[in-house]
Amino acid sequence: MKKLIISVLLLNLLAACGSNPPKAEVADAKPAQSEATAVAAPAANQPATTSAVAPAAAAQANAAPSPASTVTKAAPAAEPENTAVMPATATSAAQEAKYTKEARTASVAGDSAQGGGSVYFPFDVDAVQAEDMDTILAQAKNLSAHASLSARVEGNADERGSSEYNLALGQRRANNTKKALVLGGARSDQIETVSYGEEKPRATGHDEASWAQNRRADIKVGE
Repeated sequence: MKKLIISVLLLNLLAACGSNPPKAEVADAKPAQSEATAVAAPAANQPATTSAVAPAAAAQANAAPSPASTVTKAAPAAEPENTAVMPATATSAAQEAKYTKEARTASVAGDSAQGGGSVYFPFDVDAVQAEDMDTILAQAKNLSAHASLSARVEGNADERGSSEYNLALGQRRANNTKKALVLGGARSDQIETVSYGEEKPRATGHDEASWAQNRRADIKVGE
């Protein structure tokens, strides 16, 4: 009888133990739930982090200079200096032409007796003028008709300008006069050229009337 009673008690204890879950499992479940809550908490706080970054970015955007403010205005271009040089003389072109014509007329009257000729030039010009073509053609015809004759063309300039410049100018005047004589019929080997620059003035004055007589090329003909 005692054995029967003990057996029934054991069975009841076993049944009671089977109906209640172990405490260890319940304790383990609670930490799992707490861990899930801990993970979820940072996720819930994430928008707060984003909101903290946004003001910093806005402050940086406000601190950056605008493109318009970084543009540097170009300095105005410097105006070129006025390098214009005033003419050496205020004599008008009409007055210069008048005195050149007078010098040419006086020269032609003297040349007819001496057997030579002179041609005249405007200021700082070395080209033979149309007004002197009669003189050029007459001298060229004379040289062409007499093979034994030779000519010496002497270039001259007025006193204005440096000696070196006037020598070069006189030489150009002599050379161009020779070219005109050759075109008129003279032989090139009959003619030599030289320049005296301002060293042999025909007139010694210091005015336009004198300068007009000195801007010339003399054609001297001889055996």
